[in-house]
Amino acid sequence: MANAGLQLLGYTLASLGFLGLIASTAMAEWKMSSYAGDNIITAQAMYEGLWRSCVYQSTGQMQCKVYDSLLQLPGEVQAARGFMITSIFLCCVGLLVAAVGMKCTTCLSDNKEQKNKVALAGGVLFIIADMVCALVATSWYGENIRKKFFDPFTPTNARYEFGKALYVGWGASALTLIGGSMLCCNCGSKPAGKSYPPPRAAGRPGTDHVLAVDDEDFLLGFCLAASRLSRQSRSLQLSGPP
Repeated sequence: MANAGLQLLGYTLASLGFLGLIASTAMAEWKMSSYAGDNIITAQAMYEGLWRSCVYQSTGQMQCKVYDSLLQLPGEVQAARGFMITSIFLCCVGLLVAAVGMKCTTCLSDNKEQKNKVALAGGVLFIIADMVCALVATSWYGENIRKKFFDPFTPTNARYEFGKALYVGWGASALTLIGGSMLCCNCGSKPAGKSYPPPRAAGRPGTDHVLAVDDEDFLLGFCLAASRLSRQSRSLQLSGPP
């Protein structure tokens, strides 16, 4: 069963991963121009992201341009946008759900079993956001870069390499996955059953004496009641008609 410290650590890692996914989505360095080969112009560097493309001059100036049309973008860019936005949304929901189910919060404190299930649901949301969305988007985008780089028909000046945003996205995915797994450790916890008082042992000190006293009082009261009934019945017989 996960303790409060393990849950807090998992929540912190998942939160850092969530911030990393936001930074990776907003960055423009998803791919950068490659300097491999001959006749490469090193006076400027080109970067392309999910939302804009930038050109960095050797003089230190950077010019960026936002993509004009969504439909003209390549399929991997459109898919990466959708996956990353979905991942951020799921992580945001997971943060709220996990905060309710953590042991260090007072929400649902009366129902420990339900609280553990809520924490488990938050961890599952983090894992889904990572494995199904963020990791798929970054890996798919990186695989397209690799294919075009080693394609012999791709011009030398049109080849790109992995950008900083991909590495940030992979690191954030790892943090989110680890944090969600720590929150999911509650799945092995057993619900607390009803507690019953332990049976009183016959040889417990003082118990036999109490039981003996109670039995004597009961027998004495029973004998007094029986004697009273017998006296009343005799008085009725004597006072009756001859």
